[in-house]
Amino acid sequence: MIANKPKFMTGLTLMVLFTAVFIAIFMPLFGGKNGLEYLDNLYNSISKGSAYYIDSARSEVQTLQTPELTLTLTMKSEVQAQQTVPIFMKTGAQVGQNGAQLTVTGNMIEILNHCLDDAQHMYDNDGDTVAAKYGYDGKMALYNWWSALKAMDFDLKKQKKFNAARITELVNKKAVETAYNYYGIEGQKITDRIGIVIFSLIFYVVYTLWYGFGIMYLFEGWGLRLEH
Repeated sequence: MIANKPKFMTGLTLMVLFTAVFIAIFMPLFGGKNGLEYLDNLYNSISKGSAYYIDSARSEVQTLQTPELTLTLTMKSEVQAQQTVPIFMKTGAQVGQNGAQLTVTGNMIEILNHCLDDAQHMYDNDGDTVAAKYGYDGKMALYNWWSALKAMDFDLKKQKKFNAARITELVNKKAVETAYNYYGIEGQKITDRIGIVIFSLIFYVVYTLWYGFGIMYLFEGWGLRLEH
């Protein structure tokens, strides 16, 4: 039994329209993407510009006091170790391999600067340059850098070279991870898309309230009420 027909019909209308919009959001109406994919790409492209730390990481690298080091790195597999050998050799380091383990003797500043050069190319979506440099996919090369820097951080801490470990970790998190995660995304300034950003935020609030009022009017129309 419907206790309040006008409220029930209002709630039903709101929920029908809410459902229609919900279905539309998941349809490929935005350049072949659905609404969630479109907004996800939009916010990723906007956030890319604010996630650039390569230059500041390069400044930190220059502060290393004793850059000549010998490191023992354990990679995840022998194949990865083989792929990582040319990465270090391009920096001028001497590299020995024994299965999945690498022994690297070289200049930390040179090693980390080469890493940052590759991260810059990948951040600029120029994976071809990195691929040509090492002979395999640029994103895989950056992943191997990430793994190598993790192993370097571990070995540097074992050697009690904590400042060098800190800078290595900083390069990995602020440059390599960022370049890897944002590869293929074109950066945009929020000021260039301020209209759609404001609209999406307002729509999110309105759409949430829309659902809430629709449910409320449906229940009240049925005669259901919260009592104290």
